[in-house]
Amino acid sequence: MSMMLEQVEIRGAVDGPFTEILTPEAMAFLAWLARAFEEERQRLLARRRERYARIAAGERPAFPSETRRIREAEWRVAPPPKDLTNRHVEITGPADRKMIINALNSGAQVFMADFEDANAPTWRNMLQGQANLYEAIRRTIRYIAPDGREYRLAEETATLVARPRGLHLNEPRMQVEGRPIAAALFDFGLFVFHNARELIERGSGPYLYLPKLESYHEARFWNQLCEAAEDQLGLPRGAIRVSVLIEHLLAAFEMEEILYELRDRITALNLGRWDYIFSMIRVFAHDAAMILPDRNRLTVPATPFLQAAARLLVQTAHRRGAYAIGGMSAYIPRRDPVANERAFAEVRADKTWEVRLGFDGAWVAHPGLVPVVQEIFQNALRGPNQIHHIPEGEVTPEMLLRVPEGPITEAGLRNNISVALQYLGAWLAGRGAVAIFDRMEDTATAEIARSQIWQWRHHGARLDDGRRVDRTLYRALREQERAALEAEVPEENTRYREAQALLDLLVEADSFIPFLTGPGMSYLME
Repeated sequence: MSMMLEQVEIRGAVDGPFTEILTPEAMAFLAWLARAFEEERQRLLARRRERYARIAAGERPAFPSETRRIREAEWRVAPPPKDLTNRHVEITGPADRKMIINALNSGAQVFMADFEDANAPTWRNMLQGQANLYEAIRRTIRYIAPDGREYRLAEETATLVARPRGLHLNEPRMQVEGRPIAAALFDFGLFVFHNARELIERGSGPYLYLPKLESYHEARFWNQLCEAAEDQLGLPRGAIRVSVLIEHLLAAFEMEEILYELRDRITALNLGRWDYIFSMIRVFAHDAAMILPDRNRLTVPATPFLQAAARLLVQTAHRRGAYAIGGMSAYIPRRDPVANERAFAEVRADKTWEVRLGFDGAWVAHPGLVPVVQEIFQNALRGPNQIHHIPEGEVTPEMLLRVPEGPITEAGLRNNISVALQYLGAWLAGRGAVAIFDRMEDTATAEIARSQIWQWRHHGARLDDGRRVDRTLYRALREQERAALEAEVPEENTRYREAQALLDLLVEADSFIPFLTGPGMSYLME
């Protein structure tokens, strides 16, 4: 124990309930993970950079030739555990106390507690989220609202799944041998160390959603990490079960291989639409031919590369015995019944398209949408899934790379600026799930918004009225949008001036900054 804690430094406060999360034993386990896996993580991140450089030099993404035998062989993934056999509705949100209780009580089949995109990674948020899940799993969690109302868990609750942060992120407030621990290892390690055995004894298990994968090599990394944790903690091999978010263009070309690498523990593939759109801009940041139109036009029916990815995901998952989980319905129900019905009609149309294509379930961001989406899948499916249904039609690399046509407008540019400022301002104030224009937005939305502004400015795209998007136009509109926001919401609640500085950095950089959370973390260090 003492040897494992040598050269381990915690650079954040550990007090109150956090002392039961960052125990010496837990820190020793995290340090062991860091020493065992950090070098391989760095190799994977270097592989990402090399791949981007090849694409910038003209290489086109393609299905890997070296794994053709895997795609042509007959194999299936392990069957899902009992409490993940029905996944019609999965509700997602940050791991704060009220959200956890409401989500677990919502009537959804699954609740994904998010340490990633719906979470602002302050030190307090990371540790409090772990403490909240610790209590929720043991059913001791309570929340008392300011008005005195008390929230408790119902008798029947959704199945809990946790989403750690992606492999690209560091957790700078824990250092092992002078290097920050990988954020993924920090989140994963604390969750399984404290809760894996307890979950198994309660008839469930340690279930994870894995984000931001870009290759099957990264899926292999996660499988090795899970195996090592199982062995170290004395868990049965395969006890840790995972679902994988396909939210990156390059991962879409390797879905078969990702399933294969995780075949003894994977249960589902999920199409993360917003991050997927962001990845198109990121991968082809150099290419003026890949400029996307206004964000509000990037719906699945109007976006060829999203349609192709959705079809390929269902084909691939079902052929291998895994579930296919569809996109997010982020609308927040309001008191206006007319506005609600209009929004619900859009949600129903979207989920009806998904269920007809073959998806087995979908995501929502608010408990009020659970019955709306639940009805679609329950009425359409005769059982918990439709794995037997494999959509016809080959999906080619060209289809996965086909961008939609459409205008770029001043309204679209203003909307991106406003949404980015609103989200970044709230994120810097410690909130990762933010209500913006009647939708619950997370980091993925801000990533699309800021990356579109960068793409349009960098390539000098023209608005539909002929004006070129340049630094002068961006700054003029940004000043107006920030002033309008400050007139509505006091600065003490949302850090707009810092949000503006961060957005300027992201938008005006000469080369594309891969993730806003990179420079953003410097603002969150406490």
